[in-house]
Amino acid sequence: MWIKCISLLAVCLCVAAHLDHQAETEISRFLSHLDIIPDVLETGPQEFLNVTYNGSIPADRGIELQPMQVRDVPSVKWTANKDTYYTLLMVDPDVPSRKVPKFKEYLHWLVVNIPGNQLQLGDERAAYVGAMPLQDTGLHRYVLLLYKQPELTKFDVAKLPQQNDEGRIKFSTKEFAERYKLGNPLAGNFFTSVWSTDVPALHKTKLQGRVK
Repeated sequence: MWIKCISLLAVCLCVAAHLDHQAETEISRFLSHLDIIPDVLETGPQEFLNVTYNGSIPADRGIELQPMQVRDVPSVKWTANKDTYYTLLMVDPDVPSRKVPKFKEYLHWLVVNIPGNQLQLGDERAAYVGAMPLQDTGLHRYVLLLYKQPELTKFDVAKLPQQNDEGRIKFSTKEFAERYKLGNPLAGNFFTSVWSTDVPALHKTKLQGRVK
């Protein structure tokens, strides 16, 4: 009888492990495909984040978008607990290029202490900067991640205007999440982009602080 019980338990554990592996693979495979796991994260999020530019352009599962398409702040939606605070960030781990990422990660956007899913009420610590990859640096990965905070948190992060690169370069998502006890991301998504002839004008706009 004991042998049967042990055998049954072993089967149950194997099935559970298989299901967990399937779920993890399904959620993380898009991030793993372009090495966002492990370049930015160790563990993938639980679900995909709904990210849309200009009302109708999805930033989803590594789709390639033009820099001009992502110049303005996107719409980001998620299912939230109204009594919970969240952190949203966007990074590029390919600075100046994926082959030589000596300045990775570049922090494009950071909003903390978001009540529920009311992004507009969060504390924006790093103003949004769109994709502006340099010429001849290949494909860049832009990663958006949502974290569930344990509580309303004091973040020791200076406010970064659009023009300011100091504080944005050599950002580490892993270290940031560990420092503020954010755990693994709740949701995430990513898109890719390459240099286009619009980038010089976008850089000029950024320096003038006119990104919407």
